[in-house]
This record gives sequence, C-alpha cells and structure tokens, in this order.
Amino acid sequence: MRRTGTTRRGALLAAGATAGGLLTACSGGDDDGADDPGSAAAVRAEKALRVRSTRTSRELLRQYDAVLELHPDQATRLTPLRDSVALHVTALSPPPPEKDGSGKPKPSPSASASASPDGAPVGDVGGAGPTPFVPADPGKAVRELAAAERRSADAHAEALVHAPPELARLLASLAAAGAAHSYLLTKGSSS
Repeated sequence: MRRTGTTRRGALLAAGATAGGLLTACSGGDDDGADDPGSAAAVRAEKALRVRSTRTSRELLRQYDAVLELHPDQATRLTPLRDSVALHVTALSPPPPEKDGSGKPKPSPSASASASPDGAPVGDVGGAGPTPFVPADPGKAVRELAAAERRSADAHAEALVHAPPELARLLASLAAAGAAHSYLLTKGSSS
C-alpha cells in the first residue's frame, strides 16, 4: 500500500528545488552592476571619477598659470611641466557624448547638468574658479607649486583604487608624473 502525503524524500526534493530557485534568483542580476564594466552603474562611477580627477588636474593647471603670470621669469622652468599638466587634463576629460545619425548628441539616461555638450564639466572649464594665491617670492611660489603637485599626485593615486583597469593605469601614470614634477620643482633643479 502506498502512503499518501509528504514523504521524507519528497520534502528533501522540494527543499532542494526551492533552495536552487532562491540561489538562481539571488544571482540573477539583482546587483547594481558595478562589477560589470559595461553596466550603467559602472559607466556612471567611471564618469564621476574622471570628472573629479579632471577637476584636480585643472586646479593644478590654474596654479601653474597663476605662478607663471606673477613670475614670468620662471617660464623656462615651469612651462614644460605646465604643458604636461594640460595634457593630463585632456587625457582625463570624459569623452564627448556619442552622436546619433544627425550629428546631435545622443540623449543618455545619465545626461546631467554636470556636463556641457562638449563633454567638459560645467563650471569646471579652463580658468573657471578663483585664482589661486601666489606668493610674491618666486622660490616660495615654486615650493607651493611643488606641494600642489604632490597633492594632485596623491589624489590620483587614491582615485585609482576605485577605477576600472584602463582608467587606473592612466591615474597611476598621472600620479607618477606628479611625483616627478614635485621632485623637479624642489630637489631636481638648482634654480
């Protein structure tokens, strides 16, 4: 005679099927996608990191420009380093938005007030922001510029921990360049 109702084997099979279903549901894309480089969350995170890193380099560039304006006699020494920082800004800037078939920027879900149509962050363009204070003494101005280079290098090094691989490599290069610039501004030059 066959028993009716729940057997131990049936209960175990039902529990296994339920657990398997729960495991599948838990791993079925409920995460925010931050680990997937193509996910919207990862793209937004990378863009925000680029904007912050670009801002750091632009502030350093403004510092160079302010020192060169007040101390033009330092141009031979500072211009190559300043030009390098300008290239850092260009390399870090978020790429311009994709264009549709008509040549107009494609609207994106993350299109925000933080970026202008050319991809540059609004309020963070070129010489925007307050002019940095520059000491009247050229030696002190260059030492403060070296300190700004160190701060910039440290900021890029901290940011690379959270960056996707390609951006992390760029930030590591910029951090190394900033450390080299700082050295050249302090110990590496006899002027």
